[in-house]
Amino acid sequence: MIRAFQWDLARQVERLDRLLALLPRYADWGYQELYLHLEDAVEYPSLPGVARADAYTYREFELLVSAAGRAGIKVVPIINLLGHTQYLIKVPALRDLNELRAADGSALERGQICPLHPRTLEVAGKLLRDIAPFCTAGKVHVGLDESFHLGRHPLSRADIVRRGLAAHFAGYAGRLHALADGLGLRMGLWADMLYYIPEAIPLLPRDVIAYDWYYYPFKRTPRVELFNFAERDLAAPLRRRGIEYWGCPMNGAFRHEPLPIFGERLANIRSWWDRCRHTGAGGMLVTSWEPQRLAFELTTLVDAAAAGLWLDAGRNDAATMLARGFARAFDSKNPRTLARLALAADAHAFTGYARWELNERWEAGATREAPAPYERDFGFFDRLARRTRELPAPLEASAAFGRYLAARDVFVRRAAAGVFQLRRLQSRSPAAQMEYNRLRRKLQAEAEGFSSAIGGGGLAAQAMWARTRKQNRPNPNRVVLRQDAARLKSWRHWLGRVAKKHERIMAASPVCGAWQLQFVVHNFAPALQKVVVEQRRPNGTWTVLQSRFTIEFRAAAARPRTNLQREFSVPVDSAACPLRIAVRGIGQVKISRVELTNGVARLRPRGWPAARKRILGRAAPGRGFPELDLVNNQGVLPLAFPLPPASS
Repeated sequence: MIRAFQWDLARQVERLDRLLALLPRYADWGYQELYLHLEDAVEYPSLPGVARADAYTYREFELLVSAAGRAGIKVVPIINLLGHTQYLIKVPALRDLNELRAADGSALERGQICPLHPRTLEVAGKLLRDIAPFCTAGKVHVGLDESFHLGRHPLSRADIVRRGLAAHFAGYAGRLHALADGLGLRMGLWADMLYYIPEAIPLLPRDVIAYDWYYYPFKRTPRVELFNFAERDLAAPLRRRGIEYWGCPMNGAFRHEPLPIFGERLANIRSWWDRCRHTGAGGMLVTSWEPQRLAFELTTLVDAAAAGLWLDAGRNDAATMLARGFARAFDSKNPRTLARLALAADAHAFTGYARWELNERWEAGATREAPAPYERDFGFFDRLARRTRELPAPLEASAAFGRYLAARDVFVRRAAAGVFQLRRLQSRSPAAQMEYNRLRRKLQAEAEGFSSAIGGGGLAAQAMWARTRKQNRPNPNRVVLRQDAARLKSWRHWLGRVAKKHERIMAASPVCGAWQLQFVVHNFAPALQKVVVEQRRPNGTWTVLQSRFTIEFRAAAARPRTNLQREFSVPVDSAACPLRIAVRGIGQVKISRVELTNGVARLRPRGWPAARKRILGRAAPGRGFPELDLVNNQGVLPLAFPLPPASS
């Protein structure tokens, strides 16, 4: 079984010198193949408009691949040629490749390429020819994953009506296979679309390689998120077709996480190692995705820990694997202590859209939740970040950034609670004015103190980035910090205005609205739900105030039935605004504890008992091609609130 690892260079370009230095180490750890997820991160001479400004030149890419060869590692480039092809559609000259069309038939600015567009094979051929010299493993991976826009273009829609979806998908895979075969290359593709179109398996070329991926621990077979995490086995039908099967765990973070959730990543890797051995898989590929918000060296740490599955005899529990990973990746003198600390961080992970909302809007922190969990997060990362003599530099910087995120959680939630408390004090007799002024001054002092936290977070974010990346390129964590600094400035200005004129306290603020809609989302049957709050305009149309995916990115959420509850909080201009809660995407949620508050009055929807839960949406399917509609509502809950008392 081949042991492989992946670098995701499409999200950010890692410094070439750092990558070159890692290759001999990966070879020592027993890795045999390197998969490079590229998109527009490399120069394509035949398509000069595709590469972005900081892309690797053709010469630099040649140096990387040659160095891998000297280390005994063969290279497999990943060239997305269906889903995830925004890197092509962004080019004006290639935009017409888009499957998605406006009402007038013109190509939209975002989407995926159409398999039957007259230029698709021409463009695919140019990409493959340009990258063929670097396919030193004799393979090229063409992606094809998460291609949910199939059949939107008039040409592909007509083909699906005529031949069926399976023949449409497999036919395109066959045409790409012919291009790769003509270059002497074997073609690989991600296997997830075969869960949704299993009828395509018998139609695929027999010598393709199917890479099955799933990023949570499992006992028997992977699960399918869009099927409400139902278990599915692709190895057996692929084996019957004679198609080589690979298993693909993941080593890093999801989206905005600043640290891998180490225990779950290693459990996922162990699950795939066992499955690959059981199914006689051709290989196991440890993938890496979206590492731009964490220290790249921590994904390397997980790869080093994974190597214990074939290098070390005996125990392969998370603590043992991670300790050996620290010893390999950082030559650590205290690897067991480091492993214990890193695994302890899992309980304080900044993960899931309910946490990530604060990156975009502070009003999301105006909830009824107690601050204690966020205070515990801050206490943990504060203690961890202070262990400077023990921690490897990337872990130290990551802990400091985790401390900032936890400090922000505590600060923003206290600020929103403070506004509500000020409003209650303002509505009382003049005797409460002393307490009002004391609390206002306290909020101002906390705001001044938080500015230093932003400074510390900026230093940590820069340290995480600069160790392996060019400092003159955009750093997404620094972008968030700049936005936080702007919000803090607005918050301090707002407090100053309130000090001059107390009645302004009832107006919208940077941490909460004039009114705040609060409710609990119960993600009892996880799939791919998106909860939306809409407000009706005077002309009768509805506009989205806020939306949130329910995905948690945790092992506890990757199962058919859960008891996950997250509060949703949205600023509203007026208690008289017509509102509704809706769900989009795939799956159902329950809604409970709906209230509209300005901190003084708490209004509940008419005709809704306080303890009642309401189900929104349609149950996730168990099979078939998913209708992933994130634009239209699949279930709607209208809200009507009584008018508040005049004193509110």
